[in-house]
Amino acid sequence: MEKINFEDFLKVDIRIGTILEVHDFPKAKKPAYQLKIDLGELGIKKSSAQITHLYLKDELIGKQVSCLINLKPRQIANFMSQCLVLGVYNESNEVVLLTASHKCANGTQIS
Repeated sequence: MEKINFEDFLKVDIRIGTILEVHDFPKAKKPAYQLKIDLGELGIKKSSAQITHLYLKDELIGKQVSCLINLKPRQIANFMSQCLVLGVYNESNEVVLLTASHKCANGTQIS
């Protein structure tokens, strides 16, 4: 594993946001949802997330998730993803979202 210095870590901007909308994304190569996430003063951001195996659309509304917000936007099929929703792969190779254990203000920076 490559080591980075602390200054490199400080470049990463991870924030808490609340999922407002979830839509199917049939044009994605792998099963995914299109998300709209409220990041407080940073505004509403869109993200494509391959989380369809463990999460139903209805249960995602209102969920607070961790988002990497300072990546360059990425075109995925006909959708521009503006942030990366963070998760980990479980033993079945399904994405488990990294969420806040308690309610936080949207846009709160993770440090």
